[in-house]
Amino acid sequence: MRLLFSLFASGLLPLLFANTVILSSARHTRDLAFDALAFRRQVVTCPAVNRALNQTVDIHLRYVDINPSSKRTLLLLHGWPSLWASWKYQIQEFQSDYRLIVPDIRGFGASTHPGDVQSSGSFPDLVGDLMCILRQAGVSQAVVIGHDWGSQLAYEAARERPDVFTAVVGISIPYLPSAGPPVPISSLVQEFPRLAYQVYFAEHTSAAIAELSADIRRSLRATLRTVSSSPPAEFLQSNSSYLAGWGNVTTIPPIPFLSAGEEDYWVGQYSIQNFSYNLEFYTNGNRLESYTFANGQGNATVPQPVLSILPTQDPVADWVLAAEALGSADFLPNLTQVTLPGAHWVQLELPRRVNTVIRNFLSTL
Repeated sequence: MRLLFSLFASGLLPLLFANTVILSSARHTRDLAFDALAFRRQVVTCPAVNRALNQTVDIHLRYVDINPSSKRTLLLLHGWPSLWASWKYQIQEFQSDYRLIVPDIRGFGASTHPGDVQSSGSFPDLVGDLMCILRQAGVSQAVVIGHDWGSQLAYEAARERPDVFTAVVGISIPYLPSAGPPVPISSLVQEFPRLAYQVYFAEHTSAAIAELSADIRRSLRATLRTVSSSPPAEFLQSNSSYLAGWGNVTTIPPIPFLSAGEEDYWVGQYSIQNFSYNLEFYTNGNRLESYTFANGQGNATVPQPVLSILPTQDPVADWVLAAEALGSADFLPNLTQVTLPGAHWVQLELPRRVNTVIRNFLSTL
């Protein structure tokens, strides 16, 4: 791990995480009926910059607003490739106690995009989208909860706007502070070989969009797996194809934590824009824009209470080890870390455990 330390930590010694808890394995709860179409989605028009054209355009963001009379608000942010409906178990758990604002991020589902995937979807751009949604909803403060890239967006939102976001829950990936020099993903593949797909997304974005969009159901099924229904060992290790690791599998099994109807809903939502704009988390232009903005502000610390839930069997990487190498805890003075024996989609694979941990954390605020 010396390489990773030198690349990311810039000489900082990793600290032991505060309040670290390890929970034993448990199977997920039995599916409760979840009909995404039963939820009315709000639409807000927000300004967005298309940097390729140097123009400001309007985008239309969809979000679900549940229990608006509650005085306490949770903002739930999905990652890639995901949708607002990936929070189904958390919606069922918290909808009676909190107001829930659950958007589709720009470029996902029916939330539109300014049209430049390479450089018009940085984290500052997305934080601006969140503020636009909250203004329409009349929400002045919220606890922000994210999964996957939604976690990093949650951390960045809290870093930029501590007056609005009073606490953070980050699921599946740790905080990635913009401290030290920027580092290309290609430099990390030797240490984390299953990050090779990110090189593909960054350097061959058009080819990746075409490959993913050619068979949306197969692309989603390839990605949304659990420990007990895991992808092939070769998955994610190609820098020239996303689905190459599934090449010998004719029909990928259904997504294990979605019903047939739910999977159809996901495929339908991804068919609206295909994968045309939602690789924004991976493109070099957006990554550089995000880094330049955050690093230029000179403060990578998130002082609010933070709960980090990291899975121990994510096929992409050992995120606990990565967090130590990144020195994430150095920038989170009020951190509680919990590890769970799940794969990447731990909030769907182990919802009862995740919900209990989140509820316990919220009770301390």
